[in-house]
Amino acid sequence: MNRAVQAAMTESGHTADSLAAQVGVDPKTAAKWASKGRIPQTRHRARVAQILGRNVDELWPDALKRREPAWFRPWAEIEREALSLRSFQLAWVPGLLQTKAYALATLVGEALTPAEADGLAEARLGRQSILRRERPPLLVAVIDEGVLWRTLDGDRALMREQCEQLAEQAALPNVSLFVVPADVGMYSGLGGPFTIAEMPEGARVGHVDSQAQAQIIDRAADVATLDRRWERIRGVALSRAQSLELIREAAASWT
Repeated sequence: MNRAVQAAMTESGHTADSLAAQVGVDPKTAAKWASKGRIPQTRHRARVAQILGRNVDELWPDALKRREPAWFRPWAEIEREALSLRSFQLAWVPGLLQTKAYALATLVGEALTPAEADGLAEARLGRQSILRRERPPLLVAVIDEGVLWRTLDGDRALMREQCEQLAEQAALPNVSLFVVPADVGMYSGLGGPFTIAEMPEGARVGHVDSQAQAQIIDRAADVATLDRRWERIRGVALSRAQSLELIREAAASWT
């Protein structure tokens, strides 16, 4: 447990229910803030600290040490709290399923020092801990088949390791992985990648990435648009078993 948060709640006379009422979240969400490693989302953190009469760094010092890029942190917070994540990726393996070598390969060509690239890759791998916790979120990921055949400078070992890891992760009870086969032709996913998160309080939030910036989508009508696109993309993907077979074939071909 986070003893600093527990002590602050006791001293201030607050409970998970009273915090939830003041911040505007579900009591179950507020209760998690007293657990080790569970940090309120950015938009809630300062308010909770104010209510408890503490500074943010007293309650959650790790919040100021995270290595994700500043622009990505709001989504990383959402990702940590989500009950489920539905992710479509057109060009990359989803970050939650990448190997270290693959993560580094996606950063080649960026204006980064080796140390900076390594830090970003480690931060990406750190996000994957949510899939291994006691109550992990459900991750449903759909990738385009081209992802399985795209490598860096012909590095076959890199892709073999990545595809083998995908096959292992696809067998986890909380992970469902689907592949849109190349013979589908044009489909809704060609418009670009996105993720939809379902939060404990019932809200759904989207994340859309582009070459210039990433955007968090929380307007109901916009999330509904992503929902419809998700259903169309999922509808043209292979079954879970067929997808796993294709991933294993790709891993074998990179040997």
